[in-house]
Amino acid sequence: MDSFYKYHVFFCLNQRDPGAERPSCANCNAQEMQEYAKKRVKKLGLAGPGQVRINKAGCLDRCELGPTLVVYPEGIWYTYVDESDIDEIVDSHLANGKIVERLKIDQ
Repeated sequence: MDSFYKYHVFFCLNQRDPGAERPSCANCNAQEMQEYAKKRVKKLGLAGPGQVRINKAGCLDRCELGPTLVVYPEGIWYTYVDESDIDEIVDSHLANGKIVERLKIDQ
């Protein structure tokens, strides 16, 4: 059976309490980057059934690796810093199927 989306992307938006032992993706502009990715995918005409879906997620349990997102169906994990990193993931992986090795987190 074919997947409903070619790529389904989940951004960790978890927010931990101040003073928590582990970091939170929400403290690294994860919400803003998720919203940016969603708008960028839509602007490029990549959004919708059979294409790309950008979603929010709770904790993905990779907190110590920086803000994280995961692209399914391949299960490719990425970290990012800013909009230029998101642009690279969208342009390379989501638009052209090429993994961005420099932002990839080891499985």
